[in-house]
Amino acid sequence: MKSEHPVQKRSAQPRLLLSAISLAVLTLANQAAAQNASDDANMTRVEVTGSSIKRVANEASLPVTTVKAEDLVKQGMTTLADFMMALPQSASLAPSNAGSGTNINLRGLGVNRTLVLLNGRRLANEAIADGYANLDVIPMSAIARVEVLRDGASSIYGSDAIGGVVNFITKTQFEGTQLTAQAVQPEKKGGGDEQRLTATWGKGNLERDGWSFYATIDAHQRSRLAASDRAYLSSVEKLTALGRAPTLGTGGNATPANFTTPTNKNAQNPYAASGCLAPYSIVGQKGTCVLDANEYGTALYANQQVTFYARGNYKISEDHVISVDYSRGEEFIKATRNPTNALAVNGVAPILPSTSKWYPGGSGGVPAVAGLNGAPLTLTWAVADLGLATTKDVQLNQRLAVSDEGTLAGWDYKAGLVIGISNRDNYYYDGYVKGQGLLDGLKNGKLNPFGLQDAEGKAYLDSISVDGAKNRTSKSTFTGIDITASRALTELPGGSLALAIGADLHRDTTEDTKLAVVSDVTYANTSPSHGEGARNVAAVFTEINAPITKTLELNGAVRADHFSDFGTTVNPKISFRWEPSKQLMFRGSANTGFRAPTLFDAYGYRLPGATGLTAAKWDDPVLCPGGTPGVAGTGTALPGYVASTVCNTTLPKQTGSNAGLKPEKSKGYTLGVVMEPIKNSMISLDYWNIRMTDMLANLPEQVYFLYPQQYASYFVRNADRTINYINNTTMNLGGQKAAGVDVSGSYSFPKTAYGDFKVSIDGTYLTQFDNQLYAGSPFVSNIGQFGLASNGTTSSFPIITYRWKHTAKLNWAKGNWNMQLTQNYNSKYTDQNLVAKQYWRNINSYKQWNYTATYNGFKNMQVVAGITNLFNAPPPATNSSLYSFGYLSSAASPIGRAYNVRVTYNF
Repeated sequence: MKSEHPVQKRSAQPRLLLSAISLAVLTLANQAAAQNASDDANMTRVEVTGSSIKRVANEASLPVTTVKAEDLVKQGMTTLADFMMALPQSASLAPSNAGSGTNINLRGLGVNRTLVLLNGRRLANEAIADGYANLDVIPMSAIARVEVLRDGASSIYGSDAIGGVVNFITKTQFEGTQLTAQAVQPEKKGGGDEQRLTATWGKGNLERDGWSFYATIDAHQRSRLAASDRAYLSSVEKLTALGRAPTLGTGGNATPANFTTPTNKNAQNPYAASGCLAPYSIVGQKGTCVLDANEYGTALYANQQVTFYARGNYKISEDHVISVDYSRGEEFIKATRNPTNALAVNGVAPILPSTSKWYPGGSGGVPAVAGLNGAPLTLTWAVADLGLATTKDVQLNQRLAVSDEGTLAGWDYKAGLVIGISNRDNYYYDGYVKGQGLLDGLKNGKLNPFGLQDAEGKAYLDSISVDGAKNRTSKSTFTGIDITASRALTELPGGSLALAIGADLHRDTTEDTKLAVVSDVTYANTSPSHGEGARNVAAVFTEINAPITKTLELNGAVRADHFSDFGTTVNPKISFRWEPSKQLMFRGSANTGFRAPTLFDAYGYRLPGATGLTAAKWDDPVLCPGGTPGVAGTGTALPGYVASTVCNTTLPKQTGSNAGLKPEKSKGYTLGVVMEPIKNSMISLDYWNIRMTDMLANLPEQVYFLYPQQYASYFVRNADRTINYINNTTMNLGGQKAAGVDVSGSYSFPKTAYGDFKVSIDGTYLTQFDNQLYAGSPFVSNIGQFGLASNGTTSSFPIITYRWKHTAKLNWAKGNWNMQLTQNYNSKYTDQNLVAKQYWRNINSYKQWNYTATYNGFKNMQVVAGITNLFNAPPPATNSSLYSFGYLSSAASPIGRAYNVRVTYNF
C-alpha cells in the first residue's frame, strides 16, 4: 500500500466531508484545511482497501471503516483484541482464553469468513485450524491504521472474504527513537493487570534520502485473573439465582473423592457431613462433595506477546520503490482447568482396595462410612494436591514480504513475494500426571483420594508427573507471489476510465501432530494423531472503474480462483457511487463468494474416538432420561449407572476434520447513502445482506441435547450403552441469512474559546440473522438470543448476535489537551434459558464507558491516562452453562474498573 505522501483535498468543503464520511479514504484527516483547486492536478493517487485501482482517495466509495493508530491510543487500547471487541461490525469472542489467541469475526459469520491482511497481503494462519489469523501476533506498535472493508471482497483478495476484510497497515517509515511504557491496573485486587513496553528506531527518509529503515519491538503481558478474584460474579448465591446452583451436583470428581461400590451405585463421601474439606469442595446433593468452581476457575488466562517488525524502503528511481518487511510475533497463553481427575484407563476405573490405609475407617484416619464391608470403592477424584491443570500454548508467527511498486510504461504496478510460517506448540505446564500412575498409586496405597497427600504421596505424584512435556506441535505456511497493474485507458465525462489486472499464486500447508505422551495422560482425553494437507491456489482478476459522469461512477471486478483440491470458482463484484449533490451520495455493491474447507477441516487429524469433553454439563439423553431436553440435572440415571457419570456432567465428544466436506457459497449486496444535513455533520446508512449455502461449521452442543432423537446417530455408544463420543466434527450445515444496517454519524461543533468538541457514533443494527441446521429445515432467528449455529471450527459455542451494537464518542481538544469519552454498547439479549422455567430471564443491555485524556505539553513526550469501565459495570450475568462462571464473557471483561497510563518519549 502506497502511503508515503499526504493526500491532498479537493477545494469543495462539502465534497471533502462526504468523502470522509464514506470512510473509503486510505489516509484521511491528516490535513484540516482544503487546498486550492489548482492543486487537483498534483493529488497523489492511492490504493483503497477493496480495490486494485489507484485513484485520488476522496473518489473512492466502498464502505470502509478507517481507524488510525492515534484513535486506538485515545481509547486506551492496549491490544488489538480491545479494538476487535469495540468494533460494531464484529461479533468476536472477548479477550481469548483459547490457545488460538485473538481472532476477529465480522458480522458474526465466523472467523474463517473474515480475511485478515497485513499491508494488503496475507499472513500464515494460526497453525492448528489454519483458517484465520491470530491478531495477537500482529505488531501493534507498527500499525499506522486499520481499514475494515464491510462488504465481501472475493473478487479482489480471494474467494473466502465473505464477511469482509480487515487490513492492518503499518507505518511506511519512521525517523528517530521512540519509547513507550503502558500499564493497566484493575481497581479490584487480584490479577488481570497489564504491562506493555515498546521501542521504535528508524533512520532515513524515502523522499529526501532515497531510502528509509525502521524497526519496532513491542512486549505485552496480562496476568491471570482467577474466578476467586471476582468471586461475586460466580458465587454459589449468584449461580443459584440463575438456576445453576453448584450444590445440585451429585458425586462428581472432587477432593475428597466420592465413591460407589459394586452393590451401591449411589455416590457417597466420608466427609460430606463435615463440610467436604473447604476450600477444595463444597457439599453437593445426597451426601456427596462437588468442586468449588470459584476455587479453581480462571476468568482470564495469563497471556504474553512479544512482536517485532522491521521495514526498509529503497527508491531505485523516481518511479520504482523496493520494500522489504519482516514481522515476528510470539505469544503464549497459559490455559487452566480443574485439577487432574483420576479416570478409567483401558476400561479399568480408579479403584481403592480395602488394603489401602486410606480406606474409610482405616489407619489413615479417613472417617468410616456405615455399610461398607471391605468392598473395593470406585472413585471420582480430582487431585487437589496438583492444583490447576495448566497447559502452555506457544505460537510463533513469522512473515517476510518483498514488494516492488512503481510506474512502468504508463501502468501503476506492484509485485510482491510473501513467505509466512506459523508454529504452535502445546506443553503440559503444571498439574498433569500419567493416568495409569494414579490408578496404580490408589491400588498400592500411596495416594490418598480423600484429602491432601502425605510426604510419600507427594513424592509419588512427582514421580508420575509429565509437567514440561510437549504434547502437540503444529505448523502452517503461506507462500505467495502476486502482481497487479492499473492504468487509465481513456477519458470519460467524469474522469479517467481505469483498468486493473492481476494474478497471484500461493500455497498453503498444514501439519498437526498430537504426540505419543497424550496416551499416558488420561485427563487430556485424547489420542496420538497426525494430520497434514496442502493446497495450491492460482488466481487471475481484473477490475474496471468508470466515472460515467461527474456524479456517477461504476466499478466492476471479477476473479477466478483455481484450487488444487476443489476446482475453479469465478466471483464477480459490481459497485456504484452516485453523488447528485455535494451534500448527498448513494453507493452500493453486489458480490458472490466461495469458501473451500480449511486445510484443517479437510485434512486435519481424524481419530476413531473422543478427542475431548463437552464445554458444558449435560444429561445423557439415553442413560439419564426423563428430564427437560437441554436442561442438565433434570434427568434420572437408569438403574445400574452412576448418576455423576451420566447426569449433569461433561461428556466425551469427537472433533476434527471431515473428508466429505464441500465448499460453501455466498451472495451479498450493499446499498448506502451518505448525507451532510448541516455543516460539519455527517450521517451514513449502509444496508448489507449476505446469503450462504452449505455453511461449514460444527454444531453447538445444545443442539444435540435439545433434539436428541433427531441427532441420535451422532451419539456413538459403547457396548454398555455409555457414550463413546458425540460426533462434533466440522460439517456442512444448511444456510445462513444475515442482513443489517451500518449507521455512522458525526458532528463537529463550531470552534469555541473553550476548545473543540466533536461527537460521533458508529453502530450496526441487525434486521436478520437466520440459521438453518440442515438443507430443507426451517430458518431460525439468531438475533438477540443464543443461536443454533456455531462460530466455526474454533468453537462449538453458539453465535452471539446483538440486535444493536455501537461505539459512541465525545471528544474535546484544546491546545495540548485532548479528552475522549467512549461508550461501547450491546443491546439486550434473551438468555439461553436451558434451566428450570422459573429461572428464564433476559440479559440486559450492556454499556461500558471509557475515559481517556492525552497531554502533549511536555517536550518530546506524550502522556495518556484513562479509566476503562468508568462506572464499573459488571459483565452481564447468564444462565448458560457454556459460560461456566455465570457471566457472558463474550460481551465484556470481568476485570471491572481499571486505570490506564501510557507515556511515550521521542528522542
